[in-house]
Amino acid sequence: MKIRTRFNLALLAVFLPGFILSVWVTHELLIENAKSEVLADAGLIMETAMSVRSYTIDEIKPHMDVEQAPEFLPQTVPAFAATEVFERLRKNYPDYSYREATLNPTNIRDKATEWEQYNVVYKFRSRDMQELEGERIGPDGKKYLYIARPIKITNQACLACHDTPKSAPPSLIAKYGDRHGFGWQLNEVVGAQIVTVPSQLAIENAQRAVWIVTGLMLGLVVALFVVLNVVLHKVVIKPVQNVSYQSDQVSLGNLNIPEFEDKGAEEIRQLHASFNRMRRSIEKAMHLLNMDATRK
Repeated sequence: MKIRTRFNLALLAVFLPGFILSVWVTHELLIENAKSEVLADAGLIMETAMSVRSYTIDEIKPHMDVEQAPEFLPQTVPAFAATEVFERLRKNYPDYSYREATLNPTNIRDKATEWEQYNVVYKFRSRDMQELEGERIGPDGKKYLYIARPIKITNQACLACHDTPKSAPPSLIAKYGDRHGFGWQLNEVVGAQIVTVPSQLAIENAQRAVWIVTGLMLGLVVALFVVLNVVLHKVVIKPVQNVSYQSDQVSLGNLNIPEFEDKGAEEIRQLHASFNRMRRSIEKAMHLLNMDATRK
Protein backbone atom coordinates (compact mmCIF):
# COMPACT_ATOMS: atom_id res chain seq x y z
CA MET A 1 0.00 0.00 0.00
CA LYS A 2 1.38 3.39 -1.01
CA ILE A 3 2.30 6.09 1.49
CA ARG A 4 -0.36 8.43 0.11
CA THR A 5 -3.06 5.77 0.52
CA ARG A 6 -2.00 4.98 4.08
CA PHE A 7 -1.85 8.68 4.91
CA ASN A 8 -5.34 9.38 3.54
CA LEU A 9 -6.82 6.34 5.31
CA ALA A 10 -5.31 7.58 8.57
CA LEU A 11 -6.78 11.05 7.95
CA LEU A 12 -10.19 9.52 7.23
CA ALA A 13 -10.01 7.44 10.41
CA VAL A 14 -9.45 10.65 12.40
CA PHE A 15 -11.59 13.17 10.54
CA LEU A 16 -14.64 11.09 9.56
CA PRO A 17 -15.82 10.26 13.13
CA GLY A 18 -15.01 13.82 14.20
CA PHE A 19 -16.91 15.25 11.23
CA ILE A 20 -19.97 13.08 11.91
CA LEU A 21 -19.91 13.98 15.61
CA SER A 22 -19.53 17.68 14.81
CA VAL A 23 -22.48 17.59 12.39
CA TRP A 24 -24.66 15.79 14.96
CA VAL A 25 -23.75 18.20 17.78
CA THR A 26 -24.27 21.18 15.46
CA HIS A 27 -27.66 19.79 14.41
CA GLU A 28 -28.82 19.35 18.02
CA LEU A 29 -27.60 22.80 19.06
CA LEU A 30 -29.22 24.48 16.08
CA ILE A 31 -32.50 22.63 16.69
CA GLU A 32 -32.58 23.90 20.27
CA ASN A 33 -31.61 27.39 19.14
CA ALA A 34 -34.32 27.37 16.46
CA LYS A 35 -36.92 26.26 19.02
CA SER A 36 -35.82 29.07 21.32
CA GLU A 37 -36.16 31.60 18.49
CA VAL A 38 -39.63 30.32 17.57
CA LEU A 39 -40.72 30.46 21.21
CA ALA A 40 -39.28 33.98 21.45
CA ASP A 41 -41.50 35.02 18.54
CA ALA A 42 -44.42 33.29 20.27
CA GLY A 43 -43.59 35.26 23.42
CA LEU A 44 -43.72 38.48 21.40
CA ILE A 45 -47.17 37.52 20.12
CA MET A 46 -48.18 36.75 23.69
CA GLU A 47 -47.02 40.19 24.82
CA THR A 48 -49.06 41.75 22.01
CA ALA A 49 -52.16 39.87 23.18
CA MET A 50 -51.50 40.94 26.79
CA SER A 51 -51.25 44.56 25.68
CA VAL A 52 -54.52 44.31 23.78
CA ARG A 53 -56.24 42.82 26.83
CA SER A 54 -54.86 45.53 29.10
CA TYR A 55 -55.83 48.30 26.71
CA THR A 56 -59.36 46.93 26.37
CA ILE A 57 -59.82 46.73 30.15
CA ASP A 58 -58.30 50.14 30.93
CA GLU A 59 -59.32 52.25 27.95
CA ILE A 60 -62.42 50.78 26.33
CA LYS A 61 -64.59 49.11 28.97
CA PRO A 62 -64.74 52.18 31.27
CA HIS A 63 -66.29 54.19 28.40
CA MET A 64 -68.92 51.60 27.49
CA ASP A 65 -72.11 51.39 29.52
CA VAL A 66 -72.64 47.66 29.14
CA GLU A 67 -75.63 47.67 31.46
CA GLN A 68 -77.60 50.11 29.30
CA ALA A 69 -76.40 48.99 25.88
CA PRO A 70 -79.24 47.57 23.77
CA GLU A 71 -76.82 45.09 22.20
CA PHE A 72 -73.81 43.46 23.80
CA LEU A 73 -70.55 44.38 22.02
CA PRO A 74 -68.03 41.50 22.24
CA GLN A 75 -65.31 43.95 21.14
CA THR A 76 -65.31 45.24 24.73
CA VAL A 77 -64.29 41.81 26.03
CA PRO A 78 -60.48 41.52 26.46
CA ALA A 79 -60.37 37.90 25.29
CA PHE A 80 -62.39 38.69 22.17
CA ALA A 81 -60.28 41.75 21.36
CA ALA A 82 -56.99 39.86 21.78
CA THR A 83 -58.20 36.94 19.64
CA GLU A 84 -59.44 39.19 16.85
CA VAL A 85 -56.24 41.25 16.82
CA PHE A 86 -54.20 38.05 16.53
CA GLU A 87 -56.30 36.91 13.56
CA ARG A 88 -55.12 40.04 11.78
CA LEU A 89 -51.56 39.55 12.99
CA ARG A 90 -51.69 35.98 11.71
CA LYS A 91 -51.38 37.26 8.13
CA ASN A 92 -47.69 37.78 8.88
CA TYR A 93 -47.39 34.75 11.17
CA PRO A 94 -49.51 32.08 9.44
CA ASP A 95 -47.89 29.20 11.34
CA TYR A 96 -48.80 30.58 14.76
CA SER A 97 -52.11 30.13 16.58
CA TYR A 98 -53.48 31.94 19.62
CA ARG A 99 -56.04 30.65 22.11
CA GLU A 100 -57.73 32.11 25.17
CA ALA A 101 -58.47 28.69 26.64
CA THR A 102 -60.97 29.16 29.48
CA LEU A 103 -62.54 26.58 31.79
CA ASN A 104 -65.94 28.27 31.91
CA PRO A 105 -66.09 30.86 29.11
CA THR A 106 -68.98 33.04 28.06
CA ASN A 107 -68.14 32.45 24.41
CA ILE A 108 -68.03 28.69 23.74
CA ARG A 109 -65.28 29.10 21.16
CA ASP A 110 -62.92 29.82 24.08
CA LYS A 111 -63.76 26.54 25.86
CA ALA A 112 -60.52 24.82 26.89
CA THR A 113 -59.88 21.41 25.37
CA GLU A 114 -59.07 18.45 27.57
CA TRP A 115 -55.34 18.87 26.94
CA GLU A 116 -55.51 22.62 27.65
CA GLN A 117 -57.41 22.00 30.89
CA TYR A 118 -55.17 19.31 32.40
CA ASN A 119 -51.79 20.25 30.97
CA VAL A 120 -51.99 24.04 31.17
CA VAL A 121 -54.86 25.65 33.08
CA TYR A 122 -54.91 23.28 36.05
CA LYS A 123 -51.13 23.58 36.36
CA PHE A 124 -51.48 27.34 36.68
CA ARG A 125 -54.26 26.89 39.22
CA SER A 126 -52.24 24.46 41.37
CA ARG A 127 -48.83 26.14 41.12
CA ASP A 128 -47.53 29.67 41.35
CA MET A 129 -46.37 29.85 37.73
CA GLN A 130 -46.26 32.85 35.43
CA GLU A 131 -45.35 31.05 32.22
CA LEU A 132 -45.28 27.55 30.80
CA GLU A 133 -43.64 26.33 27.62
CA GLY A 134 -42.95 22.99 26.03
CA GLU A 135 -43.72 20.60 23.20
CA ARG A 136 -46.84 18.52 22.66
CA ILE A 137 -48.41 16.12 20.18
CA GLY A 138 -51.43 17.72 18.51
CA PRO A 139 -54.69 16.02 17.49
CA ASP A 140 -53.22 15.56 14.01
CA GLY A 141 -50.28 13.59 15.42
CA LYS A 142 -47.77 16.35 14.70
CA LYS A 143 -45.46 18.02 17.24
CA TYR A 144 -46.16 21.57 18.38
CA LEU A 145 -44.25 24.06 20.50
CA TYR A 146 -46.32 26.16 22.84
CA ILE A 147 -46.00 28.99 25.34
CA ALA A 148 -48.76 29.75 27.86
CA ARG A 149 -49.56 32.33 30.52
CA PRO A 150 -52.40 32.26 33.07
CA ILE A 151 -55.56 34.33 32.76
CA LYS A 152 -56.13 35.56 36.29
CA ILE A 153 -58.98 37.79 37.40
CA THR A 154 -57.23 40.74 39.03
CA ASN A 155 -59.67 43.49 38.02
CA GLN A 156 -63.01 43.77 39.84
CA ALA A 157 -64.57 45.17 36.67
CA CYS A 158 -64.32 41.75 35.01
CA LEU A 159 -66.79 40.30 37.51
CA ALA A 160 -69.53 42.60 36.26
CA CYS A 161 -70.11 40.11 33.46
CA HIS A 162 -68.93 36.92 35.15
CA ASP A 163 -70.30 36.93 38.70
CA THR A 164 -73.87 35.65 38.43
CA PRO A 165 -76.46 35.64 35.60
CA LYS A 166 -78.63 38.03 37.60
CA SER A 167 -75.90 40.65 37.88
CA ALA A 168 -74.76 40.27 34.28
CA PRO A 169 -75.88 42.79 31.63
CA PRO A 170 -79.14 41.74 29.91
CA SER A 171 -77.53 42.28 26.51
CA LEU A 172 -74.84 39.69 27.38
CA ILE A 173 -77.46 37.17 28.50
CA ALA A 174 -79.38 37.78 25.30
CA LYS A 175 -76.29 37.08 23.18
CA TYR A 176 -74.64 34.20 25.04
CA GLY A 177 -77.27 32.87 27.44
CA ASP A 178 -77.00 32.33 31.19
CA ARG A 179 -75.41 28.87 31.33
CA HIS A 180 -71.74 29.71 30.75
CA GLY A 181 -69.14 32.16 31.97
CA PHE A 182 -70.39 32.80 35.51
CA GLY A 183 -69.14 32.12 39.02
CA TRP A 184 -65.68 33.59 38.48
CA GLN A 185 -63.80 34.75 41.56
CA LEU A 186 -61.35 37.61 42.08
CA ASN A 187 -57.69 36.43 41.87
CA GLU A 188 -58.81 33.12 40.38
CA VAL A 189 -57.05 31.55 37.36
CA VAL A 190 -59.90 30.93 34.93
CA GLY A 191 -57.90 30.00 31.86
CA ALA A 192 -54.69 30.46 29.91
CA GLN A 193 -53.39 32.31 26.90
CA ILE A 194 -51.70 29.79 24.64
CA VAL A 195 -49.59 30.50 21.54
CA THR A 196 -48.83 27.39 19.48
CA VAL A 197 -46.52 26.82 16.52
CA PRO A 198 -45.62 23.59 14.65
CA SER A 199 -42.28 22.13 15.73
CA GLN A 200 -41.60 21.51 12.05
CA LEU A 201 -41.11 25.26 11.59
CA ALA A 202 -38.20 25.22 14.07
CA ILE A 203 -36.83 22.02 12.52
CA GLU A 204 -36.91 23.49 9.02
CA ASN A 205 -35.13 26.64 10.22
CA ALA A 206 -32.49 24.51 11.94
CA GLN A 207 -32.02 22.18 8.98
CA ARG A 208 -31.32 25.08 6.66
CA ALA A 209 -28.64 26.29 9.06
CA VAL A 210 -27.28 22.72 9.45
CA TRP A 211 -26.89 22.33 5.68
CA ILE A 212 -24.99 25.62 5.48
CA VAL A 213 -22.70 24.75 8.41
CA THR A 214 -22.19 21.18 7.12
CA GLY A 215 -21.29 22.50 3.68
CA LEU A 216 -18.73 24.90 5.16
CA MET A 217 -17.23 22.18 7.37
CA LEU A 218 -17.08 19.73 4.46
CA GLY A 219 -15.42 22.36 2.30
CA LEU A 220 -12.80 22.98 5.00
CA VAL A 221 -12.14 19.25 5.39
CA VAL A 222 -11.73 18.78 1.62
CA ALA A 223 -9.43 21.80 1.44
CA LEU A 224 -7.39 20.40 4.36
CA PHE A 225 -7.11 17.03 2.61
CA VAL A 226 -5.89 18.70 -0.59
CA VAL A 227 -3.33 20.87 1.24
CA LEU A 228 -2.02 17.96 3.31
CA ASN A 229 -1.71 15.75 0.22
CA VAL A 230 0.16 18.49 -1.67
CA VAL A 231 2.51 18.96 1.29
CA LEU A 232 2.95 15.17 1.62
CA HIS A 233 3.79 14.90 -2.07
CA LYS A 234 6.35 17.73 -2.03
CA VAL A 235 7.94 17.00 1.35
CA VAL A 236 7.92 13.19 1.45
CA ILE A 237 6.71 11.33 -1.64
CA LYS A 238 8.65 13.21 -4.35
CA PRO A 239 11.98 13.15 -2.45
CA VAL A 240 11.55 9.42 -1.73
CA GLN A 241 10.72 8.80 -5.41
CA ASN A 242 13.91 10.66 -6.39
CA VAL A 243 15.98 8.53 -4.01
CA SER A 244 14.32 5.40 -5.40
CA TYR A 245 15.13 6.43 -8.96
CA GLN A 246 18.76 7.20 -8.07
CA SER A 247 19.05 3.86 -6.31
CA ASP A 248 17.83 2.07 -9.44
CA GLN A 249 20.39 3.96 -11.54
CA VAL A 250 23.25 3.09 -9.20
CA SER A 251 22.17 -0.57 -9.10
CA LEU A 252 22.35 -0.57 -12.91
CA GLY A 253 25.92 0.80 -12.80
CA ASN A 254 25.13 4.38 -13.71
CA LEU A 255 27.40 6.38 -11.38
CA ASN A 256 27.31 9.58 -13.41
CA ILE A 257 24.21 10.83 -11.74
CA PRO A 258 24.59 14.07 -9.74
CA GLU A 259 24.53 14.05 -5.97
CA PHE A 260 21.50 15.24 -4.06
CA GLU A 261 21.54 18.85 -2.92
CA ASP A 262 21.41 19.67 0.78
CA LYS A 263 17.80 20.93 0.88
CA GLY A 264 14.37 19.89 2.05
CA ALA A 265 13.18 18.70 5.43
CA GLU A 266 15.80 17.63 7.95
CA GLU A 267 14.96 13.94 7.61
CA ILE A 268 15.09 14.16 3.81
CA ARG A 269 18.46 15.97 3.97
CA GLN A 270 19.78 13.17 6.16
CA LEU A 271 18.49 10.59 3.66
CA HIS A 272 20.14 12.48 0.79
CA ALA A 273 23.42 12.71 2.70
CA SER A 274 23.36 8.98 3.47
CA PHE A 275 22.63 8.15 -0.17
CA ASN A 276 25.42 10.44 -1.38
CA ARG A 277 27.92 8.71 0.95
CA MET A 278 26.75 5.31 -0.25
CA ARG A 279 27.09 6.34 -3.88
CA ARG A 280 30.62 7.65 -3.27
CA SER A 281 31.56 4.44 -1.50
CA ILE A 282 30.21 2.36 -4.40
CA GLU A 283 32.02 4.61 -6.87
CA LYS A 284 35.33 4.14 -5.01
CA ALA A 285 34.79 0.41 -4.75
CA MET A 286 34.08 0.17 -8.48
CA HIS A 287 37.16 2.28 -9.22
CA LEU A 288 39.35 -0.08 -7.14
CA LEU A 289 37.88 -3.13 -8.87
CA ASN A 290 38.58 -1.62 -12.27
CA MET A 291 42.19 -0.90 -11.27
CA ASP A 292 42.71 -4.51 -10.10
CA ALA A 293 41.25 -5.82 -13.34
CA THR A 294 43.58 -3.57 -15.37
CA ARG A 295 46.67 -4.81 -13.53
CA LYS A 296 45.78 -8.40 -14.20
